[in-house]
Amino acid sequence: MTPNIAANPIRFHVRQALLPGGWARDVRIDCSGGRITAIQAEASSDGCTQQLGAVVPGLGNLHSHAFQRAMAGLTEVGGRSGDSFWSWRELMYRFLDRIQPEDVQAIAAQAYMEMLESGFTRVGEFHYLHHAPDGSRYADRAEMAARIAAASAQTGLGLTLLPVFYAHSDFGGAAPTQGQRRFLHDIEGFAELLDASRKALAPLPDAVLGLAPHSLRACTPAELQALVAMAPGPIHIHIAEQTREVDACVAWSGQRPVEWLYANNPVDARWCLVHATQVNAQEVALMAGSGAVVGLCPITEANLGDGLFPMREFVQAGGRFGVGSDSNVLIDAAEELRLLEYGQRLALRGRNVLSPDALSSGRWLHQQAGEGAAQVLGVPAGLAVGAAADLVELDLEHPSLHGRDGDALLDSWLFAARNGAVRSVWRNGRELVNGGRHFDRDAISAGYRAALSRILA
Repeated sequence: MTPNIAANPIRFHVRQALLPGGWARDVRIDCSGGRITAIQAEASSDGCTQQLGAVVPGLGNLHSHAFQRAMAGLTEVGGRSGDSFWSWRELMYRFLDRIQPEDVQAIAAQAYMEMLESGFTRVGEFHYLHHAPDGSRYADRAEMAARIAAASAQTGLGLTLLPVFYAHSDFGGAAPTQGQRRFLHDIEGFAELLDASRKALAPLPDAVLGLAPHSLRACTPAELQALVAMAPGPIHIHIAEQTREVDACVAWSGQRPVEWLYANNPVDARWCLVHATQVNAQEVALMAGSGAVVGLCPITEANLGDGLFPMREFVQAGGRFGVGSDSNVLIDAAEELRLLEYGQRLALRGRNVLSPDALSSGRWLHQQAGEGAAQVLGVPAGLAVGAAADLVELDLEHPSLHGRDGDALLDSWLFAARNGAVRSVWRNGRELVNGGRHFDRDAISAGYRAALSRILA
């Protein structure tokens, strides 16, 4: 493991930086203990130990299942009856049978390294792989959570751990399936998992612990109420991802998933509602009015055929959102934001359909997604005093960024650049990525290849 906070105070001089109030030039950023302690624009470079070009805040990835990185590309085969989320899920269950704790750590390290290289600096790990392949408990209830924490420490990526409660296979408390045996808890056992996870996170200086009811399918109303009462921080939940899920919820309760959730729980700014791709206008208004964040994962939602969230109506109602890499089939911060905008353009048959007035689409998407993710990852947002010194430096010599300035840099990164647009990434004041490459890439990738060879043998 490697330290993930700069050992000594550091002072950056940045030619141009995206601050909460907009772009500023000749910005001096002081940090100590991994936190920003002072920011001054139009400042001299005297006394600065690091010179950077164009800097934007690190972006939070609010929804990840790290172990699924090892499945990327292995489920792209159709079936005679038509492939779907549900058939993909059955393949995922079978894949789990061979994953051991050391494999989880190696896979998560690969995923987290790729997140950093693309411009993500913190992840919300929606962590539901808790038990041994036969469903038995490990001696340490947080064995798998500790492996996730170790991957965070190895790579330097910030971690908001979201242990997942999973007890049932469908609405109304249906018995779980054999394929779900590695996920399952009762409330008492889950409380013990939370306590053990807190200890597993102790070595990480700025880790955050929340929790995640997997979905309304996976817990009963009484269990959900108990989980909300014990939540130590953010609360994340899968909601209304598939039409079949909506139909089953209506058959069980007479209400749609988001409608039921708001009628029966105090949903507020702590909550992240993941996907919500199948919602109506009434549910959009409920979500926007509550201060909750909708977690969108455009790459995975496209890969699984989930559908499109009604994004324009949501943001016009004041809704907050962030993005995540979910199944990690492709890890790319810029691509998540690009596909979020492009999906809406295709549906609405227009251009620049989300940003209000004459604002740059790139800047609006990046800032709004950054603020939403920070809210439900439990950390301050942006380049501001008190926030983590998480800086993403864009490569001004990249062909797609050359000659750009200010908002045009973000627009060109998100909509016109391919690989190589991220020059360096700093997390807690420590440089982890240089020249677009993580400092420990070779060792991490070797460990990942070894794990994959064992799993696929």
